[in-house]
Amino acid sequence: MLDITDYHVAYGQSEVLHGLNVSVAPNEIVAIMGRNGMGKTTLMKALMGIIPAKSGTVRMNGAEVGGLKSYERVAKGLAYVPQGRMIFSTMTVKENIETGLVASGGSKVPDDIYELFPVLLEMKNRRGGNLSGGQQQQLAIARALATKPKVLLLDEPTEGIQPSIIQEMARTLKRIRDERGLSIVVSEQVLSFALDIADRVLVIENGEIVRDELRASVDAEQVAKFLSV
Repeated sequence: MLDITDYHVAYGQSEVLHGLNVSVAPNEIVAIMGRNGMGKTTLMKALMGIIPAKSGTVRMNGAEVGGLKSYERVAKGLAYVPQGRMIFSTMTVKENIETGLVASGGSKVPDDIYELFPVLLEMKNRRGGNLSGGQQQQLAIARALATKPKVLLLDEPTEGIQPSIIQEMARTLKRIRDERGLSIVVSEQVLSFALDIADRVLVIENGEIVRDELRASVDAEQVAKFLSV
């Protein structure tokens, strides 16, 4: 569903990602783990076309998307929930989700989105800025789902969210994958969350993938060493 090959990304003369190779299967949840500054967010932004890649290819369902503009990648089925959520704080919950409908050609928020996130239905006329951090994260995911993606990218979704909400989010992401047949790529520092949702765990260190293991064979202690400061 998503193939990243020999992917190099740089800021000016400073290369951040050094020839990454990552494949994500249909209906697979992949967690990319690593400390701050290791390249997780850079990878997400480059995949969305927010920052340019230096070289390498990105294919979705076999079609090259690496040369497309961000909105064109969304139209092809790539959706992104950025770190910090980036919802529109002065717009209502309903209006926020409706911004995602532009890509899918819809005019009304589908009922199944509100079924996934009942709290958003209760608060659909409330301003996004008045929601809690966890509710804003749900809103950002709902907005991304409104584009009807094939691949969902989530950058540090647990950041600043209380543990009970993190557990709920894990359940919801697995439900989204099961019901919608999505592939999901999550960049994360919280190991328990990654191990809860992921089929495969990758570790990124200094812009390179240093571990790539199925969930069943992950050595949590070894992965944790890459996450400690």
